Amino acid sequence: MTLSLWLALVGAQALISFTPGAGAVNTMSNALTVGFRRSMWGILGQQTALLVHIAVVAAGVGLLVAGSPVAFNIIRYAGAAYLVYLGIRKFLEPPVPAEQAATLYAEGAASMFRRGLWVNLLNPKAIVFFLAFIPQFIRPDQEFLGQYGVLAGTVVVIDVMVMWLFFAAAARSFSRFTSGPRGQRLLNRIFGSLFVAVGALLAFA
Repeated sequence: MTLSLWLALVGAQALISFTPGAGAVNTMSNALTVGFRRSMWGILGQQTALLVHIAVVAAGVGLLVAGSPVAFNIIRYAGAAYLVYLGIRKFLEPPVPAEQAATLYAEGAASMFRRGLWVNLLNPKAIVFFLAFIPQFIRPDQEFLGQYGVLAGTVVVIDVMVMWLFFAAAARSFSRFTSGPRGQRLLNRIFGSLFVAVGALLAFA
């Protein structure tokens, strides 16, 4: 991959990562719940899903999903339902007393990773998007494995930086509201509503 093509990839991926979506909502919710540093577990789950999407497209399976309305709709509605489920659960989540927070969140890493994985994995539009996005940066006259390696590494690094250093960091400005039960309840309802809204967009947009 030439330097000019790689710089175009960096710019395009940065723009994509900064576009708010389910991953951004999930990251901010995690940062508010368990803190800035521990929110990385959810981000790593989301990146694992991105790598799966890239591998699926590279293997050509993405063409099958994009060309099959039934397969696309099954994955789309499953993803939308999962986001709505997360939203309702977050909306109804009770405030956590400060003295219980450390105990409750000590075991949350695997849970956050799985949630981040499914949030991005159950998004067929990501596969369709990568089908349109990836070929622009792959040259058929060059070795494929190296090109896909550079592309995947660039996509993951940029998305991690944007999710953690922008969205998770931005959530810290709301942290003062989570010190009391009223603030926790309000933020739970805000992020619960956002999850439901993103799920509805995924299903009907």
